[in-house]
Amino acid sequence: MKFSLPLALLAVFFFASCAEEQPPPTTQHHRGAPYASTETQEYPPPPQIATSPPPAAAPEKKVAKGDYPYGIPVPGKPHLVESPYSPGKYIDVEGFPPGTEVKDPYTDKIFLVP
Repeated sequence: MKFSLPLALLAVFFFASCAEEQPPPTTQHHRGAPYASTETQEYPPPPQIATSPPPAAAPEKKVAKGDYPYGIPVPGKPHLVESPYSPGKYIDVEGFPPGTEVKDPYTDKIFLVP
């Protein structure tokens, strides 16, 4: 019987060490970023290249063709017309058949190719 008490204590310690322990609860404190953006930005920022609109753009809205004025042909200069909305400004309409609606790049208004 003398071995039973130490044997019992040894068995209790053995079973206690085999039991799975619960992991301690973790509390995570997240801190918000001090800056609005975490992306790296190049300094100085690269210059933005502005592109000019094409000389003659596609039609904007469909309106009856009789509502638009015709461009004025430039004598001696094929494929160039003078805008009815901005006198003295020439617009290249090469590749557009007569009667096509084009946009005046200076005023963004529609006119017809003569």
